[in-house]
Amino acid sequence: QDGPIQDADVAAAQEALRDVPDIGTITEPTGQSEDGQAVAFNVAFPDDPYSNAALDRTDEMREALAGLGPELRGYVGGLSAVMADYRDGAQRDATLVVPLVLLVIFLTLIALLRAIVAPLYLIGSVILSFFGIFGVCLVFFTQVLGETGFDPSLPIFAFIFLVALGVDYNIFLMDRVREEAKRIGTQRGALRALVATGPVITSAGIVLAGTFAVLAMLPIDILLEIGTVVAFGVLVDTFIVRSMLVP
Repeated sequence: QDGPIQDADVAAAQEALRDVPDIGTITEPTGQSEDGQAVAFNVAFPDDPYSNAALDRTDEMREALAGLGPELRGYVGGLSAVMADYRDGAQRDATLVVPLVLLVIFLTLIALLRAIVAPLYLIGSVILSFFGIFGVCLVFFTQVLGETGFDPSLPIFAFIFLVALGVDYNIFLMDRVREEAKRIGTQRGALRALVATGPVITSAGIVLAGTFAVLAMLPIDILLEIGTVVAFGVLVDTFIVRSMLVP
């Protein structure tokens, strides 16, 4: 505030925070600025400070402090607050990036295949495979590795990698299908294109999966998670989606 912080101001802020559910322990002031216009005190959560409940609680704390009035201004910092901002930023990025990526891919497929239905089907196969792959990996992380959460940026990184790589194989296969279908018909053309491109797509998928699997060996959670998701996803795209679902 403009003048020195009074004990009553600190008490009002602490009392506002006590109304936040599961707030935990609120300490006495631990520091004060030289001009007396800022005072700091700590709040210790009773649960994991990186859990979603703890991150949501920081938003509730900010709302509680915002109701103190215009003469007082409260800030919430620390690990949970930083991670809450990081999570919210990652979610905002996902709502922007995911539709843009899908739109660009859709327009690219329309230009390549000169069709509307086929690109829609291919986009649908990519989205379906992504959710299946990501879901299986989350079960693996939580049930096998015992993880209680994952990095907020993991979904968008996994989406970009898997969609980009999956569509790359789609374009490679469907361009050959279109070429063969002009000469011998759609069904026979699809089979011939699958035979012609199968070895290349398979070998490329195995090499790429092995490359990303190296990341899963590193003792850094986000790299382990990305490496596992992308390596598994590339294998699924190579041997199931591109070999059976799309044809």
